Amino acid sequence: MNPKVDAFVKRAPRWRQEMDKLREIALDCGLSEDLKWGKPCFSAHWGNIAIIQPFKEHCGFMFFKGALLKDPEGLLERPGENSHVARRLMFSSLEQVARLEPRLRAFIAAAMKAEKAGLKVQVKKSPEPLPDELGEMFKALPGLKRAFEALTPGRQRAYVLHFSSAKQSATRVSRIEKCVPRILEGKGLMD
Repeated sequence: MNPKVDAFVKRAPRWRQEMDKLREIALDCGLSEDLKWGKPCFSAHWGNIAIIQPFKEHCGFMFFKGALLKDPEGLLERPGENSHVARRLMFSSLEQVARLEPRLRAFIAAAMKAEKAGLKVQVKKSPEPLPDELGEMFKALPGLKRAFEALTPGRQRAYVLHFSSAKQSATRVSRIEKCVPRILEGKGLMD
């Protein structure tokens, strides 16, 4: 058990028992743990397998490549409407963790097997359409287009989804203007 993860769980305002049990299961399955992105993260075969996500109403155990896992009961859910790869199990009690433990162990074993085999999730190759306002900003600010294209595809997509979700053009322009410094620094929306 990693002391950094111990400290995280001790400081958590809720879901301590559930997180302890999820950690116990993950470690018993052969995963190693560390604190990544500020949360307990589990890995094997040099790849991230899953992460514990404590929320207000529930606690999640998210598989980074969850789309590869067979889930005939439909227990795994997408973390968001734009998520292509990750899937998670949600828990709202220690009893629920105990009840789903056999399925969780099976998911962990399958995720470890997929990671060891080097499997990748095939995601759609067509990028999100760029909002017109971003195209106009590319013309107005030299270097912005080059900096944007230098970002990883995931970072580009996050920005485009953020900009495009605004209903009004003025809001899209405002969002783009606020993000220009981050883009020019090579940072993603959440970095």
